[in-house]
Amino acid sequence: MSKQKIVLELSGGCCTPISDAALDPAAASEGATVFKALADPVRLRLMSVIASAGDEVCVCDITPLFDVSGPTISHHLRVLREAGLVDCQRRGTWVYYWPLPERLEWLSTLLSAPAATRTGTAS
Repeated sequence: MSKQKIVLELSGGCCTPISDAALDPAAASEGATVFKALADPVRLRLMSVIASAGDEVCVCDITPLFDVSGPTISHHLRVLREAGLVDCQRRGTWVYYWPLPERLEWLSTLLSAPAATRTGTAS
């Protein structure tokens, strides 16, 4: 793992749902980074394992769940970190990961749909 700290600025903590207003270029770029990170099946599954773990999860518990090498898992975890979806801390030999709730909230708000209003519904 690299010792360099990745700093990601979240634009205002939250955003306007795309159903309410068009994204400005900065928000579109930020969203594209997150979607690009989650577009890979291994990374999407990694994100689900980390997010569903509760508090945090050790990479030693994550790696056996996948049919890819340790370095490949490390690469995918780095992409998730750079997208601001997870953070980590090294403790001795192992690295522990946890989801960043503010980023998940940002993503959820971005994709939130307006309440469905149906006209002319058939029974």
